[in-house]
Amino acid sequence: MNSNGIILSLAPMAGISDWPMRTLCAEQGCNHTTTEMVSAIGLLTAPKDLNVYKFLLHVGPDEPAPFVQLFGRDPAILADAASYLTSLNRFAGIDINMGCPAPKVTSGGNGSALMRDLPQCEKIIKAVRGATSLPLSIKMRLGWDESSRCAVELAQIAQDCGVNLLTVHGRTRVQQYSGHADWEYVSRVKRAVRIPVLVNGDVTDAQSARDALRISGCDGIAIGRGALGNPFVFKEIDSALKGLPYEPPRLEEVIETALRHSRTMIEWKGERSAVLEMRKHLCWYIRGQRGAAAFRTRITHASSYNEIRDLLAELLDNSSKPIETSL
Repeated sequence: MNSNGIILSLAPMAGISDWPMRTLCAEQGCNHTTTEMVSAIGLLTAPKDLNVYKFLLHVGPDEPAPFVQLFGRDPAILADAASYLTSLNRFAGIDINMGCPAPKVTSGGNGSALMRDLPQCEKIIKAVRGATSLPLSIKMRLGWDESSRCAVELAQIAQDCGVNLLTVHGRTRVQQYSGHADWEYVSRVKRAVRIPVLVNGDVTDAQSARDALRISGCDGIAIGRGALGNPFVFKEIDSALKGLPYEPPRLEEVIETALRHSRTMIEWKGERSAVLEMRKHLCWYIRGQRGAAAFRTRITHASSYNEIRDLLAELLDNSSKPIETSL
């Protein structure tokens, strides 16, 4: 936690919250992170040397231990996966995904689809709680749709089953990411339980963080999309909560962070795979900058670190040139 006792969390995001991203956010003041979601059945049945799970479960040399997020709907399988992950001695806790809205997840009855079956949620939580001594958390939404908001009931079940932390995204599954996060409804979850609750959804800067905390009354914030290309958001929020001045990063600092992110990914996954993955991150890093549209078009063809470096150098150079005007 920061000095104000507020939890600043990087929300788990598939294809995003790997260890290089988590480390960058931790350096900026993020004090709670979670891995990308891991399939419980896949983890247990796949060859142990399969790269996809080696990458998903990798913890960086300098990052604070993250929680590891599991998804699935079979209590016994989830319990076995939690037991195995506990035995690795590399994670700070286990997180159960009951909030992912992606059709490929919910079509199998996983993620936020579990919120349509609270008895099954209870079985899952009890099984996982009995399989690990690590802290246990749950990420959820408000419910499946407006007619079935059940976050309060699920939170109370979770608390009674020994869950230590809740993260609540202020939308239903049907909403996906449309509309606005309902922080007031999240406050009902917070008031219904004694355990810490994090508010998630639409927090992108210091002002929205203060508003989300004030309206929800929560113990912290989980930031997902607001951290894309912007690990600095944690420093901005941390500074605001401490009453300290904050200076947004200059473009030079943003570009150096993007290059460092790229180098770390290349050292970890190799140049070809890393450059492909970094394309989306690089577009997020330079979002809103002069020349960003042209950069996005050109970065989709980049295949090496040198190309990334040269394109970012060109963007930086162009940003300092005066804008030509005609009379």
